[in-house]
Amino acid sequence: MSVPIDLHCHSTMSDGLLTPEALVTHAASKGVRVLALTDHDEVSGLARARAAAEHIGITFIDGVEVSVTWRKRTLHVVGLKVNPQDPALLAAFAKVREGRDSRARQIAEGLAKAGIADAYEGARAISGNSVMTRSHFAQFMVKQGHAKNMKSVFKKYMVKGKPGYVNHEWMSLEEALMLIRNSGGVAVLAHPGRYDLGFVNMHLLLNEFRNLGGSAIEVVTGSHQPPQFDQFAKLAHRFDLKASQGSDYHGPGMSYMEMGRLPALPLNCVPVWKDWPEAHQLQALAS
Repeated sequence: MSVPIDLHCHSTMSDGLLTPEALVTHAASKGVRVLALTDHDEVSGLARARAAAEHIGITFIDGVEVSVTWRKRTLHVVGLKVNPQDPALLAAFAKVREGRDSRARQIAEGLAKAGIADAYEGARAISGNSVMTRSHFAQFMVKQGHAKNMKSVFKKYMVKGKPGYVNHEWMSLEEALMLIRNSGGVAVLAHPGRYDLGFVNMHLLLNEFRNLGGSAIEVVTGSHQPPQFDQFAKLAHRFDLKASQGSDYHGPGMSYMEMGRLPALPLNCVPVWKDWPEAHQLQALAS
């Protein structure tokens, strides 16, 4: 059974293909009734998405996805119910944007050495005024015929040892969780199955995440396979963490899963929304 609650997706304000308004309209057309917009290190699309959600008549949750460096690895933490006007949040993301632009120029330099010219300008044209990400480079390179799809761009150019790879230091896990919590938000470890940490490091991460004030992990998410739903449900229970769910939708042809197709959380999970004021509505939708 699909569940009409989606707490992780992206718009054109980061690396999605749809504007905040179009994303909300698309979500509603797929049966989503509760939606969180979680752009990368960016909250500028939340007011637009909320206005669209109120017009359509679906429940909207302010969110963001924060980039984190943990033990030399890049992780992502979703903040749900954050305050988009929080001064510390806005200042931190302004700093992240500066770092992203510096990384983008380094990526372009590496790609130029591999014979791909004007990658920065091409990616910037696609990103517009939004946060510049590796996905914008991938879109540019597909359009230029350097690869058949975005996944092959990442594999051929963006992973460690390839010309478009740049090692970048994001904020620490502690900083990210403090930022989210101080803005009134709830911290959720995004798509843990994507990190390929192994048993020991995953347990170390979840223990540290919980001890620093993390509240939940994404159990059902677009990039998890069905066996991972149970795997991370058990880990959530073991580390006394709640469970979240989200498609991680980026747009047509860019996503692991279409919106509105998320299966229900495993029965032993405590939903991240359990204690929210919207809890009764959300629980009714999920049942």
